[in-house]
Amino acid sequence: MLNNQNKRVLKNTLILYVRQIFLTLISLYTLRLILNGLGVDSYGIYTVVAGIVGLASFLPGAMSSATQRYFSFALGRKDQVALTKIFSVNLLIYVAICVLALAVLESAGLWFVHEALNIPKEHAEVAKLLYQISILTFISSLLASPFMSILIAHEEIDIFLYVSIYEAVAKLAAAITITFTSWEKLTTYGTAIFFASATTTLIYLIVCKKRYPACTFKCSMLDRATFKEILSFTGWTLFGQLTTVARNQAVTILLYQTFNPAVAAARAIATTVASQVTVFSNNLNTSLYPPIIKYYSTGQREEMFSVIIWGSKLTFFLMWVFALPLYLEMETVLQIWLATPPPKAVSFSQLALIEAVIMTISLPLATAARAPGRMRKYELALGTIQLLILVASWAMLSMGQPAESVFLVAIAANVLMFFIRLIIVSALIGLGVSLFLKKVALPVLLVAISSSVPVAIVKATLPSNHLSAGFVVLLSMLTSAALMFYLGFDATTRQRLKEQIKAKIPLQS
Repeated sequence: MLNNQNKRVLKNTLILYVRQIFLTLISLYTLRLILNGLGVDSYGIYTVVAGIVGLASFLPGAMSSATQRYFSFALGRKDQVALTKIFSVNLLIYVAICVLALAVLESAGLWFVHEALNIPKEHAEVAKLLYQISILTFISSLLASPFMSILIAHEEIDIFLYVSIYEAVAKLAAAITITFTSWEKLTTYGTAIFFASATTTLIYLIVCKKRYPACTFKCSMLDRATFKEILSFTGWTLFGQLTTVARNQAVTILLYQTFNPAVAAARAIATTVASQVTVFSNNLNTSLYPPIIKYYSTGQREEMFSVIIWGSKLTFFLMWVFALPLYLEMETVLQIWLATPPPKAVSFSQLALIEAVIMTISLPLATAARAPGRMRKYELALGTIQLLILVASWAMLSMGQPAESVFLVAIAANVLMFFIRLIIVSALIGLGVSLFLKKVALPVLLVAISSSVPVAIVKATLPSNHLSAGFVVLLSMLTSAALMFYLGFDATTRQRLKEQIKAKIPLQS
């Protein structure tokens, strides 16, 4: 049912959705320019070297999650003193983590780049310089995290998207630069990406300082109890984010070590494809985060359950409408996009989409798990499974299994993680397991099966050409949209959606 909060979430999501299409087109074209400008092997080296620093990318995500949770909680209770206290404590933790991350990256990380990576000798010195630039880029992105989180907690979606668009355009400019420059391309691209990251951080800082009085560091507000609470929440979230990064970046490095740079490049492309499709669902989850936390902080459990259930279905649907046609026509899409995609890019991308689709339905559950602030059991259980993915992937490759086996391991783990996540969230906030399966999992499964089977049959009967591919894409999107409306939502929600559409588009007599 579309209450006022759901309408606000839907409005914010539609804003994000339209603009994200623009961002996605820029990102996909940017990757094509990068791949053509650097070449497959150099791009593979860039992916792996930057991936070493990327192993620390769990830090911004974990800290952002903590900042959003505590700011949204305080905003729900309209406690301005708590807002300033939370900002001061978070900023101190961010600075400390920056120092710690820098120490680790310049010691263990630097040793790994010099000694453990099988980088061709002609690229060795460039890789070392690229690594240092990647560290600066990472520190910059980490410092942007608290300000970005504050914007989201205040539900300032417009500003968040405007800055995101700037960052995407700046990265596009970086990709264009390497197609024309006569300088060393890897370091030129890395430097341009650092500039995009640093200026984005500066924009976030200026905007937040001007709009929110709470964004002021005050030593007098450094409360021991608040520091301990946030540090505990952040610590367990850091563990969860670290295992996510190990699952992604470390597997890429494992493929590079086992096979060659082209296989690592193919995985990077697959990850990009899945992340660009998933970002539509992530945008909705970004809109869901503040209301879920605020409802929990004020004890409005039924309203919170309504947002979780409604949001879980919608996050899946927003991804599925793109994921299905992309899966069916992946080969054609990659050929149009990259001209000559690396070997295994098609199969990797299809498997990465399946992995991401399973994960998508759990996004609002992951947000709800953070509402009580008790993260130990949740992160320990799910983080352990993610670490086992890395172990299982290593074991499969050691036994001589093909590179695709790492994706199959991740898909099986995602299914297991969905049920474990649901059981833990049920214990944390009281959301019924059977209720969620009935209201979310069943409609989602019906839509997925009833839309994919007939379209796949139609595709099998058509000749293989661009015209047929275009027809399959259009048919799958229309079929998915229709089945989402009639099978995915109940009668009450359908009626309310019709009323909202009629209100926005008055019929002419």
